[in-house]
Amino acid sequence: MSMLFDRLQRHFAQTQHVGMAGIRDDSDFVDLPELRDAAVLIPVTERDEPGVLLTHRPDTMPSHPGQVSFPGGKLEPGETVIEAALREAHEELAIDPARVRVVGEATTFVTGTGYRLTPVLGVIPAEMEIRPDPREVAGWFEAPLRHLLDQDNHKPKIGMFNGHERPYVEIDWDGHRIWGITAGIIAHLSHRFTVDDLLG
Repeated sequence: MSMLFDRLQRHFAQTQHVGMAGIRDDSDFVDLPELRDAAVLIPVTERDEPGVLLTHRPDTMPSHPGQVSFPGGKLEPGETVIEAALREAHEELAIDPARVRVVGEATTFVTGTGYRLTPVLGVIPAEMEIRPDPREVAGWFEAPLRHLLDQDNHKPKIGMFNGHERPYVEIDWDGHRIWGITAGIIAHLSHRFTVDDLLG
């Protein structure tokens, strides 16, 4: 067992009590008869300084065009959230599910677009070849986990959504603007561990 995976798993298990810290749940603002279940994979690369893989959604996508996101999507019938996260990561970035070491499921929350979303944290080999599907991914990048988890880099913002002012977090890295749901998931992780917790 790798040190990174071992320590991630331990800190993840020890920090269940943080609840919704860092994540905005939009249950009260969703006016839909039924929520849709979805999952994303947070792929952490196993390096001396770990990184996280993120994608840019194509501008042609009907929802969240051009935004930075984790690979993920809706659950198919009979799938668990872990199965869906691994399947979507394989479809979007050709990440081999057999090579993902799943740490666990983060806190489930409701998005303003009516999804019951569960982030799944996993560790992938640093040398894994990434082959994005252009239908779903306009581009991808790896951001340092240390930068993402540093709360000094989490800039509080206010935006309008469905006629309501809503707070959100924005994180900038190397010209990439990470915000909304994706930044909220990262902010949640920052309440659960730091890179120094993982590297010793």
